[in-house]
Amino acid sequence: MKYLITGGCGFVGSNLAAEVLKRREELFVMDNLFRHGSDVNLQWLRSKGDFKYYPLDTRNANDMETVIREVRPDYVFHLAGQVAMTTSIANPRLDFETNTLGTFQLLDAVRKYSPHSVVLYSSTNKVYGDFEYLNFIEEATRYRCEKYPYGFPESIGLDFHSPYGCSKGAADQYLLDFYRIYGAKTIVFRHSSMYGSNQHATYDQGWIGWFCQKALEIKAGTLKEPFTISGNGKQVRDVLHADDVVRLYFAAKDKEEAYGQVFNIGGGIDNSLSLLELFALLEQKLGIEMTYREIPWRESDQKVFVADITKAKEKIGWTPAVSKETGIEAMLAWLEQK
Repeated sequence: MKYLITGGCGFVGSNLAAEVLKRREELFVMDNLFRHGSDVNLQWLRSKGDFKYYPLDTRNANDMETVIREVRPDYVFHLAGQVAMTTSIANPRLDFETNTLGTFQLLDAVRKYSPHSVVLYSSTNKVYGDFEYLNFIEEATRYRCEKYPYGFPESIGLDFHSPYGCSKGAADQYLLDFYRIYGAKTIVFRHSSMYGSNQHATYDQGWIGWFCQKALEIKAGTLKEPFTISGNGKQVRDVLHADDVVRLYFAAKDKEEAYGQVFNIGGGIDNSLSLLELFALLEQKLGIEMTYREIPWRESDQKVFVADITKAKEKIGWTPAVSKETGIEAMLAWLEQK
């Protein structure tokens, strides 16, 4: 089988690519190496096996059509995208062209040259907006959503906030509509917070990896001043380890009942963490004190997002297997040896 992974040198993309190589399937990777750490992941992937690498850009229609026409993939894992809310606000055109236009050009190329391809897309919980219309209970270490205590289902209304929410949301809807209008075999995953090896986190994207790195710097004595957090630290996300993300994509790719469907994906309520709870976990594991400074809330930040993963369980047969404790231990180990 032929697998094309756009953004295949990114965090999730490189983990998926490594699994394709492990299965001895035919791998094609498309990545313009724009993202911090992508060049490192490319070299890591090359140590894992042989594949064809396209140093091209989804924003270029000719690039996208050339790749689809040449490869005619059985499966496309579409991970290429602009992933930071802050970047989308600073440069909305780049965000739109990467997320919306790039995704449209992929879908249109598949429609014209490879209609048998199954396309799995990495969307985001940000398509639901900031949930300011809901009631949140502030507790000692976290916020709790009164109406959805066990997670948000796919049936809640879309409410695009920020250029990032708009660009990912528009792309998300194109995948669903290409199934309706053209019969394209598309699946949309609205992800929560993912983390794991090959995640070269930055201050504005990849919060688990970023704060794990800060914790290690505190332990090593190399962090010279307190790091910052946006808000009060009680924001909650359900965290999902890369190993579970890989299992998800491979479990879903041949499930015809999942085509044309959207799934909220995360670690579920049992794997939910606030920033404060993550800090407590890191303090316990590393014997440190997480000293930080609060700065204003980020625009359109959600007090809580926990995915209700019932639909993914029922239609795909997937549930997370890596606990937050085990996953964070693995994250720390990877950061220490990278």
